[in-house]
Amino acid sequence: MIKNDRANFGSKIGAVLASAGSAVGLGNIWRFPYETGNHGGAAFILIYIGCVLILGIPIMVAEFLIGRHSRANTAGAYQRLAPGTQWHWVGRMGVLAGFLILSYYSVVAGWTLQFILEAATNSFAGKSPTDFINAFSSFSSNPWQPLIWLVVFLLVTHFIIVKGVEKGIEKSSKIMMPVLFILLLVLATCSVSLPGASDGIRFLLKPDFSKVDSSVFLGAMGQAFFSLSLGMGCLCTYASYFRRETNLSKTALSVSAIDTFVAIVAGFIIFPAAFSIGIQPDAGPSLLFITLPNVFQQAFSNIPALAYLFSVLFYVLLALAALTSTISLHEVVTAYLHEEFHLSRKSAAAIVTSGCIVLGTLCSLSLGVGKGYTLFGLGLFDLFDFVTAKLMLPLGGLLISIFVGWFLNKRIVCKEISNNGVLNRPYYRLFIFILQFIAPIAILFIFINGLGLF
Repeated sequence: MIKNDRANFGSKIGAVLASAGSAVGLGNIWRFPYETGNHGGAAFILIYIGCVLILGIPIMVAEFLIGRHSRANTAGAYQRLAPGTQWHWVGRMGVLAGFLILSYYSVVAGWTLQFILEAATNSFAGKSPTDFINAFSSFSSNPWQPLIWLVVFLLVTHFIIVKGVEKGIEKSSKIMMPVLFILLLVLATCSVSLPGASDGIRFLLKPDFSKVDSSVFLGAMGQAFFSLSLGMGCLCTYASYFRRETNLSKTALSVSAIDTFVAIVAGFIIFPAAFSIGIQPDAGPSLLFITLPNVFQQAFSNIPALAYLFSVLFYVLLALAALTSTISLHEVVTAYLHEEFHLSRKSAAAIVTSGCIVLGTLCSLSLGVGKGYTLFGLGLFDLFDFVTAKLMLPLGGLLISIFVGWFLNKRIVCKEISNNGVLNRPYYRLFIFILQFIAPIAILFIFINGLGLF
């Protein structure tokens, strides 16, 4: 075990909530219901859970043990574990992916603040479906309004990061994650009590295996991979702050369970409300900002006060989910600059925030006034999304599996999983087999499918 004076999470629950916050994000609340709606409802959920157990948890444990044993940022981790090799580029790719994702993700995160304001001022009331489409199109293409929210969101993230690991990341996670859970349960309770909500509940719980084909398995694997934040350095970085007694396997299981719980409860918010007014929630990204405001207004049309409250709470929920993710993405790059270039934490965070504001501004403008400027046929926002989600993250996960499964000294792997012999490790051989064979093949299929070649 490599020793240094690096910061630690102060408690086991803090480590779990911070890691879960890294995984939980906007994708849980719009992408999971969207994928579920397109792929047979409960049948997709069952396959997704299987993918989390078989693929997600082993790779998460692999990232955890790399981070904790090295006690370094995601780039420095590979330099310490594989000195004199080219493996450090895996970590550097994770840092770059985190930076690019934070830049464009913060644009969408900023939108949640605008929608909190609109919901709080009751701007949704009386609008037709066309009004919602026009309003969102006007806002997202506005040259300056989204930029204000982008900056606000990044500054809030910056403030938490500068506070440090225990006083910033851990403390904020202990506050935000319980609030997020409470909001989820309150909104789900309201949604399932709507007239006609039973159709949405039935769709969510009754499997339709007639829709299951190879694309469903690929979709479930991809959703599990991206939802758990695998391959972008967040989990590796957070694990470097874990204490020695932290049980990596239990932590990975807890994080995966929380992430899946949030996604499924989000389904209980969206499906019953949408089905109650005859709308299928398969609108993709526009679901959050066009379809759902209309759904909430129609679903609670007889109780305007409830429509108002539901809308406000929902977008507060989105903002919290986005913030827990931006914090982890920011920390990946901040820790890298802080440790590799010997900058103060405050200076490193300032560089990351400033860089993301610049790139985020360009991404935001690419959706409006800069729409005509493209690279490889894509605007900057879409290009960043494609390069990170379709190329860098699957490749990072593939290389992590190969590194731990084939390259890393198995005594290190065994020591980390067993906490230096303290814990039993009955699944050790299965874990290694999955990393050596199952995970690389599965990720390769995701990678090829993401490129549209499968």
